Order: sequence, then C-alpha cells, then structure tokens
Amino acid sequence: MAEKKNEKPTYVDDGRPLADMSGVDAGLGRFFRSEGPSTGSFRDRWNTYWSAVRMMLLPTLVFGGGLAVIYGILYLLFRFVV
Repeated sequence: MAEKKNEKPTYVDDGRPLADMSGVDAGLGRFFRSEGPSTGSFRDRWNTYWSAVRMMLLPTLVFGGGLAVIYGILYLLFRFVV
C-alpha cells in the first residue's frame, strides 16, 4: 500500500470579515423565546431564586469581609503611622 502524503489545506479569501457570524445558529433561540405565559408557580420561582442567592452568599460575605480587613489595616496604618 502506498502511503498518502498529508496535503496542506488551501485557504481561499472570500472577502468576508472574520467577525461575520450571521450564518451561525447555535440553537439557543429556543431558550430565550417564550411559548406563552410561564407555568411555574410562585413557590417554584422562589426556590430557584433562593438557591441562586445561597450559592452567592458565602463568596459575597468572604469578599466583603476581606475588604473590611484591608480597610481596617489601612486605617490603622495611616492613623498611627502618618
């Protein structure tokens, strides 16, 4: 059997800019189009909202606490040193 030599691809400039994404359809439209009124109850919506808030609560408190500690250190530094 003869071995095939890998050919390099040939690129052709068709004049379109690289940012032209008009022909791309990711199929995400079905997630953003509503077929009608929502069928979820208030309790379902509240549970979804609260689960999202719970995920963000600890990182938010840690970040806020870190900012408070940095502020306290800088306050003490400038209060007593300068």
